[in-house]
Amino acid sequence: MRRFLWGAILGAGSAVAAMAQMPDPVTDADYMPLDPAQVRLGQMLFYDPILSGNRNISCATCHHPKFATADGVALSLGEGGVGLGPERHATAQNTPEQRIPRHAPALFNLGAREFTRLFHDGRIEVDPDKPGGLRTPMGAEMTAGFANLLSAQTMFPVLSADEMAGHYSENDVSQAVRQGRITGPGGAWDLLSARVVETPGYAPLLAAAFPGQERVDFTDISDAIAAFVAFEWRSDTSAFDAYLRGQGDLSPQATRGMTLFYGSAGCAACHSGPFQTDHGYHAMGVPQFGPGKAARFEDHARDTGRMRVTGKAEDAYAFRTPSLRNVADTAPYGHTGSHADLAGFIVAHLDPQRALDLFEPSTVTLPVMAGLDDWRYIGDPAEQARLRAAVSVQPRELAEDDVAALVAFLGSLSDPEALGDRLGVPDAVPSGLPVDR
Repeated sequence: MRRFLWGAILGAGSAVAAMAQMPDPVTDADYMPLDPAQVRLGQMLFYDPILSGNRNISCATCHHPKFATADGVALSLGEGGVGLGPERHATAQNTPEQRIPRHAPALFNLGAREFTRLFHDGRIEVDPDKPGGLRTPMGAEMTAGFANLLSAQTMFPVLSADEMAGHYSENDVSQAVRQGRITGPGGAWDLLSARVVETPGYAPLLAAAFPGQERVDFTDISDAIAAFVAFEWRSDTSAFDAYLRGQGDLSPQATRGMTLFYGSAGCAACHSGPFQTDHGYHAMGVPQFGPGKAARFEDHARDTGRMRVTGKAEDAYAFRTPSLRNVADTAPYGHTGSHADLAGFIVAHLDPQRALDLFEPSTVTLPVMAGLDDWRYIGDPAEQARLRAAVSVQPRELAEDDVAALVAFLGSLSDPEALGDRLGVPDAVPSGLPVDR
């Protein structure tokens, strides 16, 4: 029936070519095993502001289920912001120094074994030849003890002044980070771990998650958060998954979009595999704005992406291919969150140079924060020329109804179970601090 339907819609030749690119169905073997007790502990820690320097922001603030594990804005306000999602804003009482340079990515399927690179630039990745089995910008002592890559990524937000740690002398954690004291007694991780261990409500959760363990370290806390993320946002029960398993059919428009995606539209050249990503890096000319990715001593607003990791000129402005699971629900799109509309982002990918010409800053959703020059990069012709020169794709064209069909197919990747509540947002956390909801 399916082969006949494909042939009827686009011709038997196109259907067969597209079918050759189709992934196999996802199975339990594609995911890491999980400890339910660690999952339960991780749920509390994920939503508890106790892991931020000023106890005012949690992992969930920028990765909330209300916004499909992101935050619904282009560039987040981390430490110092108030509110959730598009309503988040700065205040005079604790004004953030800058926006987070890159869009908060979704968290779906990060417990799958194939996710061996994380962050937009892939700056942490599995590497068996490195100490701890991980390659990160941190020293070897920083990678020891983490159960997996997903656990290790937790080290970055809690140490970032703009994300969770706070600035300079605001609290004991930010002071430790400022002084370079991360590991060891009195280091930032030790201070955060002590907060959790000394909170009575965490005692039974810790005992269940790490039975017989005399000491709980930050790596254990990270392991629990990773277990929760992997459990809560596993996503393999979409309509597309049902189709691959022979348990359902897609609509004619979504089927046509699927054939285009895996066939003549060429989407699967980068968005391949069971989670629609090759985990590679590509320069797609996504508009750059905001603070850029720069050290404190640097005076520029550019973000050269993968090049900041490798130092190679050929990696300039290249960013990791995102998974497309639940993509219809995770707007805005791009590493800067430059596009609020999925169809518009597809069109921009077809001809990035033209898309840069047509980009309209007024369509970008940014939390309110006065005194920032968010558009400094866009106003610099030399910087724009560098971005354009790095674009790695040739212009293509698709008819409007083809784009609509692709959007319909991408809608079939939405997973009600992963987008709903498995454990959900807890009513309260052991610290007693406010929970974002």
